[in-house]
Amino acid sequence: MNRKKMMKKHLFTCSVMLVLAVIFKLNICSTTVIKPTAKISHGVSGFISYKTDATNDYSFANEALPSNTTVYRKLQNSLKRHNYRNIQSHILHIKAEKLFPIIEPILRAYGIPEDFKYLPLVESGLNEGTSSKGAAGLWQFMPGTARTYGLKVGKGIDERKNIRKSTIAACKYIKELYVEFNSWTLAAAAYNNGSIKLEKAIHSQSENNYFRMKLNRETGNYVYNLVAMKAIIGNPQKYGYGNYITYAAPKNFIAYN
Repeated sequence: MNRKKMMKKHLFTCSVMLVLAVIFKLNICSTTVIKPTAKISHGVSGFISYKTDATNDYSFANEALPSNTTVYRKLQNSLKRHNYRNIQSHILHIKAEKLFPIIEPILRAYGIPEDFKYLPLVESGLNEGTSSKGAAGLWQFMPGTARTYGLKVGKGIDERKNIRKSTIAACKYIKELYVEFNSWTLAAAAYNNGSIKLEKAIHSQSENNYFRMKLNRETGNYVYNLVAMKAIIGNPQKYGYGNYITYAAPKNFIAYN
């Protein structure tokens, strides 16, 4: 009798263990394992611009444009102003083909970055002759500044309109501006606004980064216009100038004028 009770107790224990094993196995199979997801940071500054057409693709005199929304917007505005839809003319590329072979070797001879060859296209743009303020020539020299850098102006002579001589004068001026500001970008801004005004702006704002400074509208857009001109001359099809190929400087070209 005792033996029978023990057998029943043993069978009951085994049954309970078997049921528990089945339940445990079913629980494992039906459990969904949730993998931890990577944390997403929302602390990125709104000052950074994540555009597909990044502004870092653009530069002036080997100084890259910073990647922020303000720079991106101003550059896009300059590109838009100078594209074929707004210009409706190939005059910029025609002038580049005519002037660059003369300007480039002079810039190299004076140690000026080649990107300054776009400055005459921005300065004189689609127009020729003398401005309402009295500036003349490709480099838009005022009479006094032109004489300071060796150009003859007056008595029927105006060397501001001589491509080679005015480019040499511009190189001397730009080099002095670079020595003063230690930045090609600021040198370009000073060429437009004058070194005295730019120096005052730097001191009053305690800022010597062109892209962070608050300048008058023309000077504040000046470097962006230079970068836009570089982009348009270098990749005309992208900006609607379908009949033109990228400008390539001729080799071993000697400038005469």
